Amino acid sequence: MTLQEQQGEAELIAAILAGETQLYHDLIRPYERPVYLLALSYVKNETDAEDVAQEAFLKAFRHLSSFRSDAKFSTWLISIALNEARGRLRRQTASRTESLDKDPDEEGAVSPALLRDWREIPSEAVERGEIRDLLRKAVETLPEIYREVFLLRDVEELNINETAEALNISVSAVKVRLHRARLMLQKYLAPQLKSVTKPKRRWFAWS
Repeated sequence: MTLQEQQGEAELIAAILAGETQLYHDLIRPYERPVYLLALSYVKNETDAEDVAQEAFLKAFRHLSSFRSDAKFSTWLISIALNEARGRLRRQTASRTESLDKDPDEEGAVSPALLRDWREIPSEAVERGEIRDLLRKAVETLPEIYREVFLLRDVEELNINETAEALNISVSAVKVRLHRARLMLQKYLAPQLKSVTKPKRRWFAWS
């Protein structure tokens, strides 16, 4: 994000806190799909991912006054989304009998106009088809501490410092975990990529 974009976000946040709450839609719009995809990589269910993402945006709105102006809004928002996804997983583990297909409307509407249906938001071609499925399955095999770092660095494209801040770990830990995550993924994907065309392989050529 450029300095100008950061200043624009700061101005939006100031205006929202001053009472122009309708501007919150403009603030979160660039992060709607990334947050949803991050949630989906955790809960692996579209309905749950939408719930996690919506709750993350709602919590960010409720606690916007606590956001530090010297931090990046995207990093702060991702931290909230990560905590919400982790909490959802813990609740699912504690109560396996709860239906994952329950109609969200049964629990009452929660700011229905706040977010759109992420499945209708345009995404890059790489998020579809065989490559997407292969990568998603590979990422799901990673232990959580490695999956988190990989998603933030190589999918969300946060820098090392932002990733460390979002996960509350050291920069050196980010580097070690990312290296191990990439090695695990390459080992998992290598035999399966034989059936994938060369132009598509370039997406997995991590440096």
